[in-house]
Amino acid sequence: MQRALFLLIVLLAATSWGQQTATTNLPATPSPQRLPSKATVESFMQHWFGYDSSITWQVAQIQPAEVPGFAQVVLALEKGGQRQQMVLYVTPDEKHAFSGEVIPFGADPFAPTRKELAASTTGVARGPAGASLTIVEFSDLQCPHCKTAQPIVDKLMADFPNARLVFQQFPIEALHLWAFKAATWAECIGRENNAAFWKFVNGVYDDQLNIDAQNADAKMKEHAAAAGAAAAQAATCGSSPEAAKAVRDSLALGKAVGVSGTPTVFLNGRKIGSITSLSYEMLKDLARFAESPASK
Repeated sequence: MQRALFLLIVLLAATSWGQQTATTNLPATPSPQRLPSKATVESFMQHWFGYDSSITWQVAQIQPAEVPGFAQVVLALEKGGQRQQMVLYVTPDEKHAFSGEVIPFGADPFAPTRKELAASTTGVARGPAGASLTIVEFSDLQCPHCKTAQPIVDKLMADFPNARLVFQQFPIEALHLWAFKAATWAECIGRENNAAFWKFVNGVYDDQLNIDAQNADAKMKEHAAAAGAAAAQAATCGSSPEAAKAVRDSLALGKAVGVSGTPTVFLNGRKIGSITSLSYEMLKDLARFAESPASK
């Protein structure tokens, strides 16, 4: 089922963009920012996928894209219990869209993101400040792919002991009902107890299948206590406007640097959209290069 859904997305990309590449003239200068309405996106999806009643979707985000004048639309598609994310970039005239990833370009393509993350990350961190390799991880505690990725990140940190890891909360509320709550608890635990934060994160990952929207508070309290955090204090803090704002700010930062799904990892500003799809040796090579003078 997942393969079938993937092929549908590939089909959409091939037909909506590939056939237009040779004939569509994109504007030479950015147009005033314009975002398609949710109703337009819903109608677009109905025309493309309405032939198959087993396919459902949710519009997760509509926001300005990294390319000036373009809009970025993030969708969650489901078929047969399998979920797949799709990202569309919509032209300023809203007549065309392409599916894929926009990558940075320039003499030092990762410098703007590297500087933005250095200036704006506020997540819980471990490793020395001023490290030659900074790994910034945007994650969702309810995301199963994030659970799979965390041991890989931990291994990378073990292999690069002088690196710094910053964990930024990026709960995708359109897909995960208790992710935002978990993020606020984690944010509060991290403020008070760095070591407990990492234990809490791993505990929640390991227990994902047993947590739901109804028992989330009790489960967060259980994992906070097991991690060695002050559970009652974390509960009070986790429901505060300040904690919610901190998570919203982390989400805004992620969107500003091109995060559209989780987990997304940055190695000195270089975005790795899916570290689980890379061999570990390749990931190590990327990290080794990112910390070298040649990448600066």
